[in-house]
Amino acid sequence: MDIKFDYIGIVSANMAESLRFYRLLGVDIADADVNDPHVETTLPNGLRLAWDALSMMKEIDPDWVEPAGQRMGLGFLCGAPDGVDEAYAKVIDAGLVGKRAPWDAFWGQRYAIVLDPDGNEVSLFAWL
Repeated sequence: MDIKFDYIGIVSANMAESLRFYRLLGVDIADADVNDPHVETTLPNGLRLAWDALSMMKEIDPDWVEPAGQRMGLGFLCGAPDGVDEAYAKVIDAGLVGKRAPWDAFWGQRYAIVLDPDGNEVSLFAWL
């Protein structure tokens, strides 16, 4: 059996805001119709990242309910410790939500946590 990890899907209540957030963090998303129920891009490493509207999720699975709590996390490697601070400031300056301001974590990384428009935690990090 030939199997490989290929795709991460994010359910979005507001497609325009979700795409704006991920573009701020450097995800290259081609111009998309924010009224489309599905938008995806292929990352430089070949992994596909996609957003699906709540309405689409209900069409796929009529019993689908929004989860509570954080069950997975996404992380963006910022290249250098000051890149974490810059990315965090960019998100905050855009009127989006920071959960934890940058700090030097005990595991040897500069680390911060922001929330995407749907409340998903997104980590920003770089090795110290």
